Amino acid sequence: MAKAEDRREIRDLRVLAALAHPVRTALLSHLMAVGPRTASECARAVGASPSNCSWHLRHLARFGLVERVEAGSGGRDADGRERPWRATATGFSFAPAASPAGRAARQALASVRLEESDRLARGYLRGEDEVPEEWREAAALSTYGLLLDAGELHELTERLDALIRPYIAMTREEAPPGARPVHLALTAFLRPEEA
Repeated sequence: MAKAEDRREIRDLRVLAALAHPVRTALLSHLMAVGPRTASECARAVGASPSNCSWHLRHLARFGLVERVEAGSGGRDADGRERPWRATATGFSFAPAASPAGRAARQALASVRLEESDRLARGYLRGEDEVPEEWREAAALSTYGLLLDAGELHELTERLDALIRPYIAMTREEAPPGARPVHLALTAFLRPEEA
């Protein structure tokens, strides 16, 4: 049985701005994919120093996006040093922005999220020769040119979202042996030359 999802809608421009930073986006993505990790463990995954990761994790914590794992619930040291951090939600949605500042913040965040997805894909490709064959065969880097109206696009993304949700790392309890964190990105939009 899956754990309950805790998806949060973000409306506050300050939170959008906090997320629209490459290291913070990478940290939150990493914690949501692999579970609680220390700043040092995060540093290796996101390509930043432990002190830089610690600073950005504290910044995310100010907005309630991450939190420290308390001693006795997975903490590393009895004295509380280098305790792991965890994401506080299983996912986020972003309210439509009515103001120019809101639209700019959403665009900045979307840009950083796309860059993070690209960073992960390029990292996978650089190390693909070291990936076990079964994982190489299962990987997909596909693109499609679709012909849809706005209602069909909405329906398609909703259906894909429903298919994906049972596999979310933070809510999946009974994963098969050998299950590993996987990055899946979905982008769907009107081609710029057609807008």
